[in-house]
Amino acid sequence: MFSKTCEYAIRAMIFIAQKSKDGSKIGIKEIAKGIDSPEYFIAKILQELGRKGVVQSLKGPTGGFYLDNSARKTSLATIVKAVDGDSIFSGCGLGLKQCSDKYPCPLHHEFTKIRKDITNVLNKTRVGDLQEELDQRLTFLRRD
Repeated sequence: MFSKTCEYAIRAMIFIAQKSKDGSKIGIKEIAKGIDSPEYFIAKILQELGRKGVVQSLKGPTGGFYLDNSARKTSLATIVKAVDGDSIFSGCGLGLKQCSDKYPCPLHHEFTKIRKDITNVLNKTRVGDLQEELDQRLTFLRRD
């Protein structure tokens, strides 16, 4: 459903939220290990998210990535749009450019319902909420 880049971005944001809730800054090596991602790849993703204001970072020996209180309220939809654009929210289920309500593809009407549900879930789900579920061990990013 999401690109690999987007999957890593979401996982990284949740991991950063969990590890920086006490004000800590998290380095790329720890993030990559924590979400089972290649270092170079996650560094590039987080650099782009930082440019777009989705994640905060601080340079230097005590630097790293972190989320402040307002960033913890970031919706998954914001992350998805920053990484993959908005095609999941508006694109055709078959990838047809000319698909519309007036000229629907064979999946159009069913996919419209699914897309609406996905949009609602991604808009209402906040990074901080997912981090709290991790803290309560209700969900997992990886199993050791």
